[in-house]
Amino acid sequence: MYIIIFVVFGLALFYLFLIMPTLRHKPGFRELKTVYFAHRGLHDNNPCAEGGCDAPENSLKSFEKAVAAGYGIELDLQLSKDGQVVVFHDETLERMCGVPGNVLDYTYEELKQFTLLGSTERIPLLAETLELVAGQVPLIIEYKIVKHNLSVCEIGDKLLRKYQGVYVIESFHPFALRWYKENHPSVIRGQLADRFTEKEEYKSLQYWLLQNLLLNFITKPDFIAFNFEYAGMWSRTICRRLFRNPAAAWTIKTPAELEKVRQKFDWFIFEGFDIDM
Repeated sequence: MYIIIFVVFGLALFYLFLIMPTLRHKPGFRELKTVYFAHRGLHDNNPCAEGGCDAPENSLKSFEKAVAAGYGIELDLQLSKDGQVVVFHDETLERMCGVPGNVLDYTYEELKQFTLLGSTERIPLLAETLELVAGQVPLIIEYKIVKHNLSVCEIGDKLLRKYQGVYVIESFHPFALRWYKENHPSVIRGQLADRFTEKEEYKSLQYWLLQNLLLNFITKPDFIAFNFEYAGMWSRTICRRLFRNPAAAWTIKTPAELEKVRQKFDWFIFEGFDIDM
């Protein structure tokens, strides 16, 4: 009986060791908690016929509108073929630009020829985005790691080191967090997660480990950004309640969803409605 208790207790401690995030809060968290974050900018992806086309996601116009409204901005980074850091979410260009291929297949000069959802907006560079925002609102910057290539972290970090505004980085890929932990540890870093194994294509050990935050012992995230629909996941809840690790909710799409999880997270990434601040 004592052996069983000892084994269970040992496994529980090992589990807590695996999911334990960093326990030290870095400067900058107070600024993050004072605003809501517009997902991919304050955008509207509706077709032109429905009043859209003005400010599609991850466009300079959507960032300009978020700044004007006083919202923080969540945005996505990846590399072009010639190593330029561009702001774009999807790996492929089909949904947003209506052309075949991946972002990584084109140089930035080629990417500039494409428009976003039929608007006059084009894929922006990170440098352009930072110049526009100019520290007026905080940024949550998500690194999209394509083919496990971490060079986007190195190139992006060189640009961000010159930026004077408040920003944090996040990624689904734990190696992106590890890169920052080793190369720029003062930057607030967040582990993005979801209940991946709900989807057939993510039913594997690696995604099970990620959804249960079992790689935190390697990455030591400063915050966890989780799909708000699965706020009750044990590992996420333990990180916030036991370890006092800040939690971000993504992506809130209605006022009702916001109210439902307001007490379960510390700040919120939203889209599709205006929040009364």
